Amino acid sequence: MAVVRQGYPGTRVYRSARRAEQARRTRARILAAAADQFVARGYGATTMGSIAEAAGVSVPAVELIFGTKPKLLKAAIDVAIAGDDAPVPMFEREWAAAAARTEDAAAFLAIFARALREAAVRSGGLIVVADEAARADGDIAALSRRLSRQRVMTVTWIVDGLRERTALRAGVTRRMAIDVLWLLMEPVVFQRLTRERSWTPAQFERWFTDSASRLLLPGAGEVWETPGRPETGPP
Repeated sequence: MAVVRQGYPGTRVYRSARRAEQARRTRARILAAAADQFVARGYGATTMGSIAEAAGVSVPAVELIFGTKPKLLKAAIDVAIAGDDAPVPMFEREWAAAAARTEDAAAFLAIFARALREAAVRSGGLIVVADEAARADGDIAALSRRLSRQRVMTVTWIVDGLRERTALRAGVTRRMAIDVLWLLMEPVVFQRLTRERSWTPAQFERWFTDSASRLLLPGAGEVWETPGRPETGPP
């Protein structure tokens, strides 16, 4: 049913719920096609034309919604990481709220590990594509740097959440903990293990949880150190 709003005198503005839903579905179809194309063919070999054909729309339609190929890749990655295109910040999503409600460090880490697994399944291949394309494309290089900063922000949030619930294991500083988690959740690691070594996402989740627990939390494994690493400056 159309919704009528009063605009300027003598005019009426119509907003069709059906039209809005059609636009949303078209956008989602283009994003799904783009994700498939980028992962299967790589960034360079993927064109706006091939994406449009796979999505069943015209090239002008893709350009009208997303503008350029770099912007389309960015949108595909953002949706893949979050799981939807709702304008909800990462740390206000349900997994983060559930983690924040826990009082136990192990439970906090387990909730994040499940969210990481789900996000990696959706976005790991796309992020690897962006990192590879960044070597030759300035726009994609900027996107890759933004994704790296986002990962540092996420890791910092997780480490600080752990420290609120327990002390880090002996010899592990906040910065070292950030570096460890940053490496463990590197998309290339997920891609290599699941694509080249035939791990399942569930196996990756268990490995990530176990590795992070052993390396960061007290009570397991040997004490390790990274000598000579400065502790000043941003994480």
